[in-house]
Amino acid sequence: MSDFFKSSSSSSSPSDMTAKKEAVMNGVRSEIALASAQELINKTNEKCFAKCVTKPGTSLSSSEETCLSRCLERYLETFNMISKTYSARLSREREQRQLNQI
Repeated sequence: MSDFFKSSSSSSSPSDMTAKKEAVMNGVRSEIALASAQELINKTNEKCFAKCVTKPGTSLSSSEETCLSRCLERYLETFNMISKTYSARLSREREQRQLNQI
């Protein structure tokens, strides 16, 4: 990656530099997505634990297990729905920009 930041030499074509930049951007996007997923899981665990486990002990009761399971399911379903909607919106906007460039 250190050669990415060097000034372009005569052997590096503009398309090579574009490909390198795109590869770095894809790596950054992946890292951001991973960090966001970890944050979602941590926040969901905290909220569901606070809601469902009223008396922490050495084990969970069956009602606490059921509550945690339902709570986590609800958060994940909501996250998936929002993600799909957001992705569809981004696709529509990208298509619209492409049509406007023609």
